[in-house]
Amino acid sequence: MVFLGHASIVHRDEENNYSTHDTGSWLSVAQDDHRQKAQPRLRSARNEFVVPEIIVLSIYDRLPRTDVKFTRHNVFIRDSHTCQYCDRIFDPRDLNLDHVIPRDKGGKTTWENVVASCIRCNSKKANKLPHEARMFPRTAPRAPRWRPFHSSVRHNSPRTSWRDFIEVSDGTVEISA
Repeated sequence: MVFLGHASIVHRDEENNYSTHDTGSWLSVAQDDHRQKAQPRLRSARNEFVVPEIIVLSIYDRLPRTDVKFTRHNVFIRDSHTCQYCDRIFDPRDLNLDHVIPRDKGGKTTWENVVASCIRCNSKKANKLPHEARMFPRTAPRAPRWRPFHSSVRHNSPRTSWRDFIEVSDGTVEISA
């Protein structure tokens, strides 16, 4: 993207001032900066190119839409590891997935019909509709609106050079309804 002119390289000098560079100006700046000696390099037939740590896009549309994959683990995250019937927090190994409307009564295995439940509540509700069992989920099940990228940034500590540009929360990712 840098070579095509769709992005610029961000460089921080010794006085913590930032500047942006195209490929040509980056070649000279990176060679003059003694801090860049240990940085990884790309070599071409004519040049040696210090691999930049930070680039900025010249044109930014939006993050590509990626839906959260429906998995047991992601349902537990969405429901905060909380049984949706007794409202108690459990270890993942003590939780089950419950179909609010049972599959044999037309319920689908989707974000909108599956909740986390403890083993006791799941057994108690069994194969009944919520009104038959008099057990209703604490919150209506919905597909999460967060994106997988957010949680991967949280778990992988960013490079120190990125810290001025992204903020990574030490807490958990909040899921909006």
